Amino acid sequence: MTLIAPTLQSFFTERLLAQRLASPRTVSAYRDTFVLLLRFVSERANLAPSGLDFAHLDAPMVGAFLEHLEADRRNSVRTRNARLAAVRSFFRYAALKHPEHAGSVQRVLAIPQKRCVRNVVSFLTRAEADALLASSDRSSWTGRRDHALMLLGLQSGLRVGELVGLHCQDVVLTAGPHVRCWGKGRKERCTPLTREAVSVLRTWLAERKGNPAEPLFPTRRGTSLSSDAVQALVAKYATAAAVICPSIAAKHVTPHVLRHTNAMFLRERGVDLSTIALWLGHEQVSTVQIYLHADLAIKERALALAAPPGSRPGRYRPPDTLVAFLDSL
Repeated sequence: MTLIAPTLQSFFTERLLAQRLASPRTVSAYRDTFVLLLRFVSERANLAPSGLDFAHLDAPMVGAFLEHLEADRRNSVRTRNARLAAVRSFFRYAALKHPEHAGSVQRVLAIPQKRCVRNVVSFLTRAEADALLASSDRSSWTGRRDHALMLLGLQSGLRVGELVGLHCQDVVLTAGPHVRCWGKGRKERCTPLTREAVSVLRTWLAERKGNPAEPLFPTRRGTSLSSDAVQALVAKYATAAAVICPSIAAKHVTPHVLRHTNAMFLRERGVDLSTIALWLGHEQVSTVQIYLHADLAIKERALALAAPPGSRPGRYRPPDTLVAFLDSL
């Protein structure tokens, strides 16, 4: 067995689990990265993964692996960068364990992240959000569960993993109603609830009749919903909502869009970015700058301030449709 195998094993057991207390999602993401990398390199080197050494995992090989992810596996640039981050983390650990390979390690660490297009965040308008909530059939147990889940997602901005991880005891509906969750980075946070959310959740908990440690939004068998299940049900209700509100059909509605929608609603009410970052569980205020770019109201106010003196502010009004047709010829 060469140096790669024991170093990789100690990286997961000592660095990720013991020292960094990495979450199960982080461990699984890193695991998948190295399964793909080792398979790729072993095929190129014609060796078993346990027989690979640092000489086989040099910078050109890692670069070829990253190209393989995009060209052959059709991964996005963001996925490529996430895989590279996992590889970098391992090589930083390897540099401490095996300084004799410092030169090879530094060349791998010098591989840059690939720049990607940053799209404007997708979110729902109030009419679209109302249509999404109205699309659930509240005459059925599943419909009432899904309605409560989507309403809580829209009102709290919880991540999908945080939603499915909620237990009955995490919802407090007495004085100062709020929902408590363990978020990304093992951070606990409490999010206040509106009167509408309190009413819906109180009715759901009375029907749910679960023990404090049981899932808040269970399956028919009583187990926790998976993230994929929530993704599927949100997409299903978005398709049904398009009948009431056609504009929602042009959007790819996911559970994370509900989180973005919550942030945009807070922006509309004039909530500052630092409070939104705290509300959503972000460590840095710069993370929520994306909502400034998506807020057209801010841009309209800036445009009004930049209007020439004596001009009348207003929205663009297209000309008569017949004249517009003739002008386009």
